[in-house]
Amino acid sequence: MSDSQNNTSASEKRSNSESGLQSFFKGVKTEFRKIIWPDRESLIKQSAAVVIVSVIIGAIIAVIDRGVLYGIDFLLK
Repeated sequence: MSDSQNNTSASEKRSNSESGLQSFFKGVKTEFRKIIWPDRESLIKQSAAVVIVSVIIGAIIAVIDRGVLYGIDFLLK
């Protein structure tokens, strides 16, 4: 291949990647318009549910952790 073909091919690749990037962001914008965002009341209820479940799961894990720690300490003494 000659140098002129390499230069042309490099500029074409750059051009294609730029148009690909523009196309990607155009698609993202289109998809964002399709999203149905929750209303305020629904958002608050769902957020509260997530926080409550997270606290409950955290408490369960803490109890299991303490139990395992107690069991290991008991076996090692």
